[in-house]
Amino acid sequence: MPRAPGTVQPQGYADGGGPAGARHRPITVKPIPVSFHIGPLLVHTYGIGLAVTFWFAYRYFDRRLRANGYRTEWVTGMFLWVVATSIIGARVLHVLANWSTYSAQPGQILQVWHGGLSSFGGLLFGVPTGVILARRRCPELPTVRALDLVSPVLMAAWGVGRLLGPQLMVAGGGRPCSTWYCMAYAGEVGRRVPVPIFQAIDSFAIFAILLLIERHFRQRPVGFIVAATMALWGLARFLEENVWLRQNDHNGSILVQGAGLALFAAGLVVMALLRRNQLRQAAAGETGPAPAGDDGAPADDEDGARPSLEVPAERGSGA
Repeated sequence: MPRAPGTVQPQGYADGGGPAGARHRPITVKPIPVSFHIGPLLVHTYGIGLAVTFWFAYRYFDRRLRANGYRTEWVTGMFLWVVATSIIGARVLHVLANWSTYSAQPGQILQVWHGGLSSFGGLLFGVPTGVILARRRCPELPTVRALDLVSPVLMAAWGVGRLLGPQLMVAGGGRPCSTWYCMAYAGEVGRRVPVPIFQAIDSFAIFAILLLIERHFRQRPVGFIVAATMALWGLARFLEENVWLRQNDHNGSILVQGAGLALFAAGLVVMALLRRNQLRQAAAGETGPAPAGDDGAPADDEDGARPSLEVPAERGSGA
């Protein structure tokens, strides 16, 4: 009987050893199921994982907005548009980056349930959509402040999405390996590096760092959180592609590495500029936070002095 994809039959004994010539049974390692049936309906676990991830992001962002004094009745409509544009952008960029494959098999372009969503494509389409709709439907929420609030949400959701998305899709593993942490994936022969799990760990680590910054760096300038997210996540994406996947002969991987390094450098530059401006204000005697207006942003002083660039007093991290 032919072996199913992803089944491993390592050389050796089922119990780890035995005398020469002894009979042994092959060890079968089953991949994680990528689909199942509910009656006649075929359900893909990858799709369920994405749905749960989007729901988690929606609820967490709503909570952080409430914790910081912003109204949230506009979030549902905005969120639906962000989900749609994120998926479209993620798929479009993935297909373009791997056009040599999809041009030969155009029927696979729309088969999103098999995986193949570019994180950078999702951000490229989804973030501008969210910013535009937030400005229209919640004008009291400054754009940069909104990006600061949503950045930890994106990192937490990215970690959840890695575990419930690529970890449950066809060919979701990385390069072949044989160490204890390697796993079997559907559509791939042999054990593979569990890249989605490592990506989730990276994302949760970044999420924790962002919450620590929010809690202990209260006098940070507005925009510092999103800049830190850019730097940390960009570096993580570069290292994940270069260390765990090692597909440097693949155009998509090379593009991700380049985009990751660019995002890392941009984040560092923005953090440095924000900190420098803050220190200049402090040297000029403008260190005291200006009174927060009704919109949560610093208001002008009575004498017409320029408002502080520091974030308004927070009610909590919203974690």
